[in-house]
Amino acid sequence: MRLVAWQPDDLLRRLDDVVTVYGEAMGYRQELLQTRRGYIGAHVRRAGFRAVATLTTDGRLAGFGYGYASGPGQWWHDQVRSALDEPSREHWLSNCFEVVELHVRPAAQGHGVGARQLRALLAMADGKTVLLSTPEADEKKSRAWRLYRRFGFTDVLREFMFPGDERAFAILGRGLPLVERPAEDAPGIVGI
Repeated sequence: MRLVAWQPDDLLRRLDDVVTVYGEAMGYRQELLQTRRGYIGAHVRRAGFRAVATLTTDGRLAGFGYGYASGPGQWWHDQVRSALDEPSREHWLSNCFEVVELHVRPAAQGHGVGARQLRALLAMADGKTVLLSTPEADEKKSRAWRLYRRFGFTDVLREFMFPGDERAFAILGRGLPLVERPAEDAPGIVGI
């Protein structure tokens, strides 16, 4: 597998694959996936957009991640902002990179793909903080939670309910830049 940096048009060309991986990873119903398709297509034009993808040797999409500069007027940003007190808003949202999506096909999970994608995405991110949301889960059993904790993400909000989703989410954050020991499992990124 190889990790590549994606430009907006790269993601748009593979939008069907992106939505399929998203659906497999999140377990969402088909009708929701069509709605997400429109959102994802619009996200590529946001300021500070950065994306990565993991491709198999035959070019199949094994995983992807993307984010952008979080700001007022964006749905997620405004939802989270409304739940924070003023000092937290200033700290977390004043210069924030939002990891919008980070997904790996279930068959490719457990092999370091998500970690390589997150590391690459955070290395490309602009801002002083990074935020993301993830469904609430048992932190010891959830691969996503173990990954985020390993990368130093801490609780910003817990049991947060987004309109239109019956699941509770956690909002996690950390400072930027990402500073960590080089990992042996972190091959270079093609295209950066």
